[in-house]
Parts: sequence; structure tokens; C-alpha cells
Amino acid sequence: MKHFLLAVCIFLTSPPPAHAGQGAPVPHEIGGFSLGSSVEDYDFISYRNFLNQVVVENIPGFRKGIIYYGVCERPGEIVKIKLKYKDSSERFFKKLMKKYKDRFGEPDEYVGDAFGVVKAWKWTFTDRQGNRVTLVLQHNLQNPDESTGNTVKLSLPERIRAEEKCFRKLTHARTRQQTDHRTRQQLSPEDWVKMIPR
Repeated sequence: MKHFLLAVCIFLTSPPPAHAGQGAPVPHEIGGFSLGSSVEDYDFISYRNFLNQVVVENIPGFRKGIIYYGVCERPGEIVKIKLKYKDSSERFFKKLMKKYKDRFGEPDEYVGDAFGVVKAWKWTFTDRQGNRVTLVLQHNLQNPDESTGNTVKLSLPERIRAEEKCFRKLTHARTRQQTDHRTRQQLSPEDWVKMIPR
């Protein structure tokens, strides 16, 4: 026990290693980008995701939401709406399920997990224009990888896929063009400097 206490005292009183800030440089830059600088300072091609999103708040009955819209096939067109209800309780989820069933009938499939930690039910529809529309009502209070509380998701899955396909086609062309250019070049000393944090 004495040896253990002595070891703890030595550990607590010993100075931190040099890499924790004493003498060693603190990296702030890699790839030509610096922490704390403005993204507007750089001239580079934006490889955004195939959907952009905006957070919306102050919606009656809801805590907040995320609106997803296209950036390629149909820029600005909303393809997915995800809203979180203010009431996050399972009791409220059961009331919602009853009202959803009264309006839309029984759900088409269960899309939650097998253990019932994330409970989610999905309806699939086809509108008058022939678009497939999906509706998911979800309840989760335990899984940190999923949105907690009660959430509703309304989507146009074919439009989402069309945005992804358009985006991949564009970025593939850009990437191939850049790769072809890079394969003809050798790494310069400046390239090596950008590849190591400094």
C-alpha cells in the first residue's frame, strides 16, 4: 500500500511531458488550412454533401427541426423535413401513434431496432404526381446515435437519390480531373510542408 501511495504522489507531482505544451510546437495548420482562420480566406472547390440543411426553431408544438434541400439536380428544393416534438415522453409518442394511425392507417413497416430502444414506424405513399413519399414517426430516449425524443421525418426518397446521383457525377468528374493532373506531378517540398501539421 505504501508503494502504491508513493507511486501516486510521484505521478501527481511529476511535470507533464514536453508534448503537452512545454517546448514542443502546438500545431494549428494542416493541408494549407489554419485553425481559427476564416473559411472565406481560402479558394478551393467546395465538395458539399448532396443535400444542404438549415435548422429551424420556434415551430408550434416542436422543439426544432432540420430542413434538407437539394444542391445539384434541383437546387433549393426541399426533399426531407425532420422535426422534433417538444414533448419527448413515450406517453406522448403513443398518443401521436394513435393520431397517425387514425389519419394514415396502419404503418407499412417497423424500422426501429429489434430491442425497442428506438421505436420507429414507417408509412409509404405515392402522391398524385407519382412521387414516393415516406413518413417515419420515431421515439428514442436511450440511443445517443439517434435523435432523442419524438421525431417525425417526411421525405421524397427518389428526389434524395437523384440529388446524390447528380452530386456524385459532378464530384467524380472534378476528382478525376484533379487526380489526372496530380499523377503527372511529383510532391514538392511545399506539398510536404502542407501534409504535416505545423
